[in-house]
Amino acid sequence: MSEHRDTSFWFDSLARSGADDLAPRPPLMGDVSTGVCIVGGGLTGLWTAYYLKKADPTLSITVLEKHIAGHGASGRNGGWCSALFPKSTSGLRRLYGDDAARDLRSAMTDTVDEVGRVSAEEGIDCDFVKGGTLTFARDTVQRSAAVEEVDAARAFGVDPLELVTPSTHDDARARALAATSSLAAGFDPSCARLHPAKLVRGLARVVEALGVVIAEQTEAVEWAPHQVLYSGAGGEGLVECDQVVLALEGYGARLPGIGRRIMPLYSLMIATEPLPAELWDELGIEHGTTFSDYRHLLVYGQRTADDRIAFGGRGARYHWGSSIRPGHDREERVFTHLERTLFDLFPAARGTAISHRWGGPLGVPRDWHATASYNPRTQVAYAGGYVGDGLSTTNLAGRTLADLITGRSTALTRLPWVNHLSPKWEPEPLRFVGANLGLVGTSAADVEESVTGRRSITARLLAPLTGH
Repeated sequence: MSEHRDTSFWFDSLARSGADDLAPRPPLMGDVSTGVCIVGGGLTGLWTAYYLKKADPTLSITVLEKHIAGHGASGRNGGWCSALFPKSTSGLRRLYGDDAARDLRSAMTDTVDEVGRVSAEEGIDCDFVKGGTLTFARDTVQRSAAVEEVDAARAFGVDPLELVTPSTHDDARARALAATSSLAAGFDPSCARLHPAKLVRGLARVVEALGVVIAEQTEAVEWAPHQVLYSGAGGEGLVECDQVVLALEGYGARLPGIGRRIMPLYSLMIATEPLPAELWDELGIEHGTTFSDYRHLLVYGQRTADDRIAFGGRGARYHWGSSIRPGHDREERVFTHLERTLFDLFPAARGTAISHRWGGPLGVPRDWHATASYNPRTQVAYAGGYVGDGLSTTNLAGRTLADLITGRSTALTRLPWVNHLSPKWEPEPLRFVGANLGLVGTSAADVEESVTGRRSITARLLAPLTGH
């Protein structure tokens, strides 16, 4: 159990509270036959199983998971259930036109409420509170970015963003501006704070009660239409099935047939000890509110239900050959950067102890464009490429795949991300050099803006490579 507790603060908190002992479910043993074989026991796979069972309770479904449900990004992320999609709205408009882009943006905002609805209906107590996201603008360059983003959202008419300034707000948001020495902030109400491990582990119990078999300690090693070869604690075997669903996100880079379609890129997090109520009042971050700022090297945070700050960001390098190892989950240089950044953002919190440090890989497609795909000829489905925006997008993927697999034509199956095929990443060493140069360039863009006081030329050059 200790190795699973060490996965993240979220998993450790479940074990400490006694809510979940994280004991693995039994592995698969021998050859089996099932209607749908889902590879991956994270949120994509579990949401797909949930909506398939709701559509057809008689359908037999087996989920294969190498570790335990939620072991991957689903149990390690920042707990933002947001309407963010990895491809920007402007990028979607260029690709698909305004109407299709509006449809996808609307679907994403609706998905936040759908996660809350199902959690409440199914009794999944995952600390879901829809308090929106504050994105701080801490200098004039960032303030202009905030104004531009809010104006663009208003003009497009889907995302209800607003600009927060000291002169327009005198509530907690104004205190948050003061606490972070920000000139303004963008506020997006379409985001909920939640406890990701409670969500994914609770969803696993719900789908199991619906009759889904979740085989943990069971790794898919090869797949083809209508069959998956596995190996695990129960030995080796073959799953024969009508449909295969590939739901591995960054871990798909290690599976034949996906490989260079996805790149695992690490994001790391820290969590503080609980902060006293009076400090939270000073910081102006209420329960349910998530936060970030307009820097290019992304950071993200939330106030947890037990009053900690959970804070994460990019900065970890890409590892040669799409390597995924437990040792990559912890990088002292990045943890130091996160601590320094957190206490620079909230100086009043300096001196607060850091209780947890963890990380894990997320999935990045070559064009930063997520997909939910299904081939009716081979009956193979695939979803992923969320680039860290998966806590809600997995739900949209699960609903969409369920409609595609059951042959229903719906508003979801007509969304423009359906059956999108991203190009493959370059082979090594080009992938290693390019990915890590992109990381250096993103960091350099922040330095450039702080030195010049103008929007970064470097960031503009990198924009096509980062979903913008």
